[in-house]
Amino acid sequence: MGEMSEPKNSDDREKRMHEGRERLKQTMGRIKHKIAVISGKGGVGKSTVTANLGLALAWHGYEVGILDADLHGPCIPKLLGMRGYGLQMGPPGAFPAIGPLRMKVVSMDFLLTDEAPLIWRGPLKMKAIEQFLSDIVWGSLDFLLVDLPPGTGDEALSVMQLIPEMGGVIIVTIPSEVSQIVVKKAVKFARLMKVPIIGVAENMSGFVCPKCGEETDIFKAGGGRKIAEDMAIPFLGSIPLDPRVCEDSDKGTPFIVAHAETPAAKAFMEMVKQVEAFLNLAKPQAERVPSEGVAGKGE
Repeated sequence: MGEMSEPKNSDDREKRMHEGRERLKQTMGRIKHKIAVISGKGGVGKSTVTANLGLALAWHGYEVGILDADLHGPCIPKLLGMRGYGLQMGPPGAFPAIGPLRMKVVSMDFLLTDEAPLIWRGPLKMKAIEQFLSDIVWGSLDFLLVDLPPGTGDEALSVMQLIPEMGGVIIVTIPSEVSQIVVKKAVKFARLMKVPIIGVAENMSGFVCPKCGEETDIFKAGGGRKIAEDMAIPFLGSIPLDPRVCEDSDKGTPFIVAHAETPAAKAFMEMVKQVEAFLNLAKPQAERVPSEGVAGKGE
């Protein structure tokens, strides 16, 4: 009996793995474009870029989802004013929470109590990301943005290996030389994984004093464009520093919705055009309006 049970267990495991792969393929097959947002280092505002790019895409009429794959430091819900939301359960599986402009959002933050640390090793993290991708009822989407933690570790590797037909990666940096050095690692990582590089976005690019109008390059200038030129990849534009980005993030107010006419918000809108051009997309039928707001909390 003991000798025969091992093959059976092995067969069961193989069957479950096959079913999981098929489920993942089917779920991701309903999403047209899967894009990972990565950075070589922390502190460059990658999650802020992900959240506001998602909003900009939704505002342009696309159906958008965001997977917060930063399992240890999830902050997409905070940036979108969705703390305290949850994933709704139904017969098909778990449904994403619905955020501003009808965006679908999944985050470990929805599953953890406040201040509860996530102490997991690599295999558990990969399994969690796999379940977020395959067991969540994402439905039909134009875009799924995956916000990854800094670096090229377990989470980034899992996403690149698990998602079939990855549309590409967006690499976020700031103008400083230190950030330029680590961006090269992110570029080489994407190339090793054979994932298209949509381009480099330079965040925190210059600060215009709201009182006197003087512009100051706090983190130097032109680092993102230079690294794009050096590595022969597209440059998606510069997003200027704006104190209201931080203020809105702390309040959970979507920045581009609250301050659509600012240079920073316009930079995100311009980035949408760059993404559309890279993916050869036609324009969606109609833009959204900010008044659509937040649809309501999940349970």
